[in-house]
Amino acid sequence: MAKKDKAWLHRHETDPYVQKARAEGYRSRSVYKLLEMHERFNLFARGQTVVDLGAAPGGWSQVASRLVGESGRVIATDILEMDPIAGVDFVCGDFAEEAVVQRIEHLIAGAVVAVVISDMAPNLSGVKAIDQPRSMYLVDLAIDLASNILKPGGSLVVKCFEGEGIQTVRDQVKGAFGKVRNFKPAASRGKSREIYLLAEGFKG
Repeated sequence: MAKKDKAWLHRHETDPYVQKARAEGYRSRSVYKLLEMHERFNLFARGQTVVDLGAAPGGWSQVASRLVGESGRVIATDILEMDPIAGVDFVCGDFAEEAVVQRIEHLIAGAVVAVVISDMAPNLSGVKAIDQPRSMYLVDLAIDLASNILKPGGSLVVKCFEGEGIQTVRDQVKGAFGKVRNFKPAASRGKSREIYLLAEGFKG
């Protein structure tokens, strides 16, 4: 194993959020980002329908399903397969493709979508000039789908990376929602440029 891979593995295995996720039965450390956002901004409520984009391995879907309860629904999608989660309907495929969008819409089946969440990120190369446009593309996809399925007044949570194009995205979201916040959860690694845009009050 390469030295840098050993260093990453050591950081990962000793990460307190990784250890906590394992102890509490969550599939990823990123659940604590979503939980913090919910605790701060009250994102979810019982009975809501939630759509989770780029859901695998399923940590955010686990959180959303628990918070909306048995009367709510979570519809998750990813290009990767995901092990089943009780209360979560899963669509495997690229939601940039119309056929996948149609499958998601079929599952929504006329329900009112209250929240769209996206923790998607590209496979990072380490080259900012490559990674940032890839990230912005995924953000654009999430915003576009959310704009087509969210109810008026609904909310969007989407991962972004600070850098070129981020202000354009902020302006785009501000035009479609009543309130937009920038938020960096405590579970985000210190050196990471990731932030989350929390948009509330979709204008429809």
